[in-house]
Amino acid sequence: MAGETIITVVGNLTDDPELKFTASGAAVANFTIASTPRTFDRQTNEWKDGDPLFLNCSVWRQVAENVAGSLQKGQRVIATGALRVRNYERQDGSRGTSVEMNVDEIGPSLRYATAQVTRIARSDSGGFGGGGAQGGSAPSTDAWGSAPAGNAGGQPSTSAWDTGAPSNGNPPF
Repeated sequence: MAGETIITVVGNLTDDPELKFTASGAAVANFTIASTPRTFDRQTNEWKDGDPLFLNCSVWRQVAENVAGSLQKGQRVIATGALRVRNYERQDGSRGTSVEMNVDEIGPSLRYATAQVTRIARSDSGGFGGGGAQGGSAPSTDAWGSAPAGNAGGQPSTSAWDTGAPSNGNPPF
């Protein structure tokens, strides 16, 4: 949608993502990211915490299931998505406003952690790379269109950088 405010936020999950399903079966995961800016005070020679931001987030469909199965309370994440403003009426009749984020992409921050990524089979639900009714051939479950060299049996490589080429101990470049 044109005119959306797209942001990236880095912070910690305040709780485990909550996975729910709509009446039509669409998955949605809701979670909150806490992000606190830090600045260095040269006078006191110390880091100071700013005002924390608690951003309510939601993510839909397969990504929601991936988030619920992969991320947990306290983990540092990087998320990007569109902000939306929601107006509501409180129980006392007063009006309120909240700013929330519809997450497009999310993953763990690797600043203080490591991660092992497991690729799942893609469905043709759209997104980057298209999908669906435009092509002339059947979709492939292999995102790159070919099997990796030297990796028989369809087993995942032990290294993300494994090209299947024999290693002589020298860098590949």
